[in-house]
Amino acid sequence: MSCKDPRGAGDQPVSPTQAEDDRDQAAVLAYVLALHPTHLSVPDLVREVSAGATEFAESDRIERAVRDLVGAGLLHSASGLVTPTRAALRAYALLEG
Repeated sequence: MSCKDPRGAGDQPVSPTQAEDDRDQAAVLAYVLALHPTHLSVPDLVREVSAGATEFAESDRIERAVRDLVGAGLLHSASGLVTPTRAALRAYALLEG
């Protein structure tokens, strides 16, 4: 079973791994936006989003989501604290409006 790419890349199927990564990124971004203006460190964010799971795979998923969201320009991770960018906050305000 393949998923369609929600980013509009045509009819290219999305791998199950990419679909999981997208879900993780959505969960992390939603959590950070919901907590704004509170800032969390990456380890605190991992602990809260993964419900305290201690397995490496769980923390890796969340850390990878943070890294990818920083790369996409939706999160900042300066000085160890994770914060949403102005673009992410504006998009959130428009979508929640």
